[in-house]
Amino acid sequence: MTDTTKTSGISRRTMLKGAAAATAGAAIGTGAITGFPTIWAQNPITLRQFGTGVSNLNAIAEKCKADLGITLEMTATDSDAAAQRAVTQPDSYDIADIEYWILKKVFPTGVIQPMDVSKLTYYDKIVPLFKTGKLTPDSVIAQGTAPHTVGYVDGPDSTTFATGETGWFTMVPTIYNADTLGIRPDLVGRPISSWADIMDPAFKGKTAIINVPSIGIMDAAMICEAMGVITYGDKGNMTQAEIDTTINFLIKAKQDGQFRAFWKSFDESVNLMASGEVVIQSMWSPAVAAVRSKGVACTYQPLKEGYRSWGGGLGLAAHLEGAQLDAAYEYINWYTSGWVGGYLNRQGYYSAAMDTAKEHMSADEWGYWIEGKPAVGDILSPDGAVMEKAGAVRDGGSFEERMGKVACWNSVMDEDRYMVTRWNEFIAA
Repeated sequence: MTDTTKTSGISRRTMLKGAAAATAGAAIGTGAITGFPTIWAQNPITLRQFGTGVSNLNAIAEKCKADLGITLEMTATDSDAAAQRAVTQPDSYDIADIEYWILKKVFPTGVIQPMDVSKLTYYDKIVPLFKTGKLTPDSVIAQGTAPHTVGYVDGPDSTTFATGETGWFTMVPTIYNADTLGIRPDLVGRPISSWADIMDPAFKGKTAIINVPSIGIMDAAMICEAMGVITYGDKGNMTQAEIDTTINFLIKAKQDGQFRAFWKSFDESVNLMASGEVVIQSMWSPAVAAVRSKGVACTYQPLKEGYRSWGGGLGLAAHLEGAQLDAAYEYINWYTSGWVGGYLNRQGYYSAAMDTAKEHMSADEWGYWIEGKPAVGDILSPDGAVMEKAGAVRDGGSFEERMGKVACWNSVMDEDRYMVTRWNEFIAA
């Protein structure tokens, strides 16, 4: 765990020793000096970041230290714990690496400060999905908490979301994906084409869904709608009656023995699939890749009803000021400059600044991961292991094919408290 004591804002004068250094420090705040890596190396800065294990990765911290001289102390947790920590322990972190549905709970409490987009070097490179909700001009905006709906505020002191693009970001988007069901093609024994397939009696006792209420309820909604159990007004903002129908359906399925497990962590989902205990389940793209890297057949199955999507980003703690705030902006600009984007793309996620990420990927990697082209050579994981052999095509195809078929985003509903209570009844049933 990282230190949870408050780090006070460090004044430039106390941080930088000597009159010349003090002058340089004053210039940092004005933006007159851009050679931050040298400054941070001479005057060490530590930024405490927390978030899910999806993106709190040691390789990112190591590269940040090498490139900027900034030390990142990372704490990985599950989504629910991240939401709770963001609000209840605001002095325990400097950078909140959280999902947009979590942001809907967190930002109105004032623990994260709005971000000045004029200080974001690669703002213009951010994909329009996070600015307008549309991947292309003719895209349909998906249901749920679409990131652009909680992406902006009107000013530096705002705690309510703006209706459109402004000069103030709630956080800078970094990572996102189109989620679907993972399957063991060698064990399911037939083609899988619908979210409804997870409820096939043939898979009784061999299925699993994610046990994070705000995410699991969306998977359940995709399943229920695919089965014709219910048609929602908005899957991402259910009425109490819609929640009841969904949870009652899940409880009956659980009592009938349909589920083997309810997982919360990446590793749990990998182990369930790799062992064969589960043959079809809620899954994340890199978890499928992790199963495959063990030599076990696993497919991230495109489904006719579309994908459930999520996105995350980096938010600035409200207490950041002075040199620490400058360092945080520099870190965020480094994060979106391409190396991290390429690293995330190679795991099956998507970078929010695709153009910069492309510069850090080979033509074959870009073709496989982003354009949906057959791999020319072997596709390697970020740590150099062979993930896919030459000739392989990514499950679901290209970036536009996958993100263009998003049916809903992970969400926080108006009836969130009621939904969580009912979800917990389902898990305890």
